[in-house]
Amino acid sequence: MIGMNIVVVFPGQGSQSIGMLSDYAQAWPQVEETFKQASDVLGYDCWDIVCNGPIEKLNKTEITQPLMLAADIAVMRVMAQQCMLMPMVYAGHSLGEYAALVAAKAIDFEDAIKLVSKRGQLMQTAVPEGKGAMSAIIGLNDESVIHICEQVSKDLGEPVEAVNFNSPGQVVIAGATDAVNKAMELLKEEGAKRALPLPVSVPSHSSLMKPAADELAEYLKGVNINKPQIQVIHNVDAKSHDEPDAIREALAKQLYNPVQWTHTIQIITDGADVVVECGPGKVLGGLTRRINKEVKSYSLDSMAAMQKFLDSMAMEE
Repeated sequence: MIGMNIVVVFPGQGSQSIGMLSDYAQAWPQVEETFKQASDVLGYDCWDIVCNGPIEKLNKTEITQPLMLAADIAVMRVMAQQCMLMPMVYAGHSLGEYAALVAAKAIDFEDAIKLVSKRGQLMQTAVPEGKGAMSAIIGLNDESVIHICEQVSKDLGEPVEAVNFNSPGQVVIAGATDAVNKAMELLKEEGAKRALPLPVSVPSHSSLMKPAADELAEYLKGVNINKPQIQVIHNVDAKSHDEPDAIREALAKQLYNPVQWTHTIQIITDGADVVVECGPGKVLGGLTRRINKEVKSYSLDSMAAMQKFLDSMAMEE
C-alpha cells in the first residue's frame, strides 16, 4: 500500500438490514465486541436486534442510528486489524459522518453512541411517525427536483425538499408525507426513472428537523470533541473543520440542511486511488462510481468483499 492514496467513507441510515455483518461476526470477534460496547451504553442488546429484528424495530430511527454507527465502526476495526492503513481523509453520509469522526478520534465511540441515540430520539420526536417521509429520485437533474419540490410545497402548504445530492441523477427528497407522495408522482411525470420510498421513519435533513437541530446543538455543548487526527469532510459544506465548536455547528446544521455528497466525493477523490466503504451495504460504493469513474471503489459489506480488498491491497505493496 506504499504510495496508495486511500479515503474511507461510512454509510448512514438506509443501509441497515436484519443479519448485517453476520458473516463478519463468525470470523472476527471485534464485531460482537463493538456491539456489546454499544449495548452497555444503551442498556439494550444491539446485536440481538441486528440478528433477529424485527425489521420495524431496526428501522426505528432512534435504534437504527446507534446500530449503524456500531456496524460502521466494527467494519473499520476489522479492516484496521487486517491491514496497515492510513487514510488521507474520512467522510460519512449523514449518520455516517459520526463514524468518520470516531475513526478520526475526534469523538470517543461510547460518546458517539450516546450522541446518535439522542439524535435519533430528537428526530423521532420532532416529527411523529408516519407524518414524515423520504424518497430517492433517480434519473432527473438537481434543478428539476428542486423546482418540483418548491412547487408542491407551495401548493400543499407542507414542506418537501431536496435533501441529499447523492450523485448526478440521484437526489433524495424529504418532508411531510403527503407532500413527498405528491412530489414523487409529479417527478415521475417529469421523467424520473424511479421514485423509491426509503426505509426511514423521519424526514432527515429537511426543514422539519430544525427544532431537533436546536436541541441537538444544546446537547452537543456537553459532548467532548477533539481535533480530528485525520481530516473529516462534513456533509453540510463539504469542508473539513478542526475546531470542536465548528464541528458541533456542522453536526447541528447537518440535521436540517442537504447532504452535499456529490461535492464531497469530488473533493475527497481528487488525488485518491481507492475509496473504501466501511459498513453494511454497497450504497456509497455505487455512488462513488457514478461520481468519479476513475477511482477504485470497494464496499466492505461481507467477508468476501473484505478479502477481495485485502488481496488487492497486497498486490499493490
